[in-house]
Amino acid sequence: MTVGSPTRGILRFALPLILGYILQQMYQIIDAAIVGRWIGVNALAAVGASASVMFLVMGFCNGSCAGFAIPIAQAFGAKDFPKMRAYVANAMRIAVVFAVVITFLSCIFCSKILAIVNTPHDIFSDAWIFLFLQFLAIPFTIAYNLFAGFIRALGNSKQPFYFLIFSSLLNILLDVILILWLGMGVMGAGVATLLSQGFSSLLCWLYIRREMKMLIPQGDERRYDNKKISILLNNGVPMGLQFSITGVGIIMLQSANNALGTIYVASFTAAMRIKYLFTCVFENIGVAMATYCGQNIGAHEIGRIRLGIFSAIKIMVVYFVLTVLIIYPFADEMMMLFVDSCEQAVIDNAALFMRIANYFYPALGLLTILRYSIQGLGYSNLSMLSGVMEMMARCGVSLWLVPALAFMGVCLGDPVAWLAADSFLIPAIVILLRHLRKAVPQVA
Repeated sequence: MTVGSPTRGILRFALPLILGYILQQMYQIIDAAIVGRWIGVNALAAVGASASVMFLVMGFCNGSCAGFAIPIAQAFGAKDFPKMRAYVANAMRIAVVFAVVITFLSCIFCSKILAIVNTPHDIFSDAWIFLFLQFLAIPFTIAYNLFAGFIRALGNSKQPFYFLIFSSLLNILLDVILILWLGMGVMGAGVATLLSQGFSSLLCWLYIRREMKMLIPQGDERRYDNKKISILLNNGVPMGLQFSITGVGIIMLQSANNALGTIYVASFTAAMRIKYLFTCVFENIGVAMATYCGQNIGAHEIGRIRLGIFSAIKIMVVYFVLTVLIIYPFADEMMMLFVDSCEQAVIDNAALFMRIANYFYPALGLLTILRYSIQGLGYSNLSMLSGVMEMMARCGVSLWLVPALAFMGVCLGDPVAWLAADSFLIPAIVILLRHLRKAVPQVA
């Protein structure tokens, strides 16, 4: 990604990511559709009642792993392969500790977490079963994201996509077997997710061992290196905390929504499933920018970074126009995937949520591009502050707008948060690029 057209390079890298995550979101949609249509609205609400909690926990895990890949991408861009492999070894050490600690604490406090987010009493038991199984899958989630991050750091985004295809198809198959055939209900949905994530992480590890041996540390490259641990943590933890900080705001928003009742929980669940299907494109354009900027800063190609950011923004705008043409006229029909047409209140609320969010997708697209670009340049602490802005905005919405406007206030939660983050990220990237041009004057 350090040579050639930035637009082509970003698209070539981002497309497998986008297709993979669309497929991943599709199996989550099918998962929710099976639960909602074959078990009922209460079961759908139970699956979605803890979505914000999972965003916080999994967001920290995924964000941290993405941050660990940045020094690896930078070392690869600088062609310092022994250093790259030393980062790989130490990143795996950190990931093991994270997996053990986070899984243990999450499982221990599962009930208290559901109580904190105002989970309605009539769905509490099913919500606990589903959330507990999601927590048990944390080690597999960390493993997949860590290994996939290693592979992508070398510019290969296709192989993790193939593994996501397998994982998604396996998850759908297990949903059919466990929910429809064996009648396991919400537990079946949780077990299907756990098993499919375990297989995807195993496939990534086997691929690295067989096809990307340049990533496997040898000899002294395996030893513990305090300096490299520090660099990895300085890149990974701020990215993880950024998602977690954002997740705190989302938890408060979902807590306020859960307090409105089971119908609104189901509406929120359905809307979020479809929302993530569309917004994962913005997210993965951002992920591509992290690798793009990481490789170019490692190669001292500062001039290409600005070109890449503008190319990504152009791609984002084209995609936004496409979403408007799909979401605005068909939002109601998309919500009928999850519930029967007689559940009109759920359909109307969820469709309203989708349309309002859609109007503000350019703000989200700009957020992901700038945030990940800043992270790829090695300034994760700076990008984390944008997460603080999101959290504060969502907290404000949950404390003031939701009590005043009910579900309409919930619909405004994401747009207000995205705009707040952009108000920080736009001046931040301008100042940072000026700083880099002065710090590396010999590079055009």
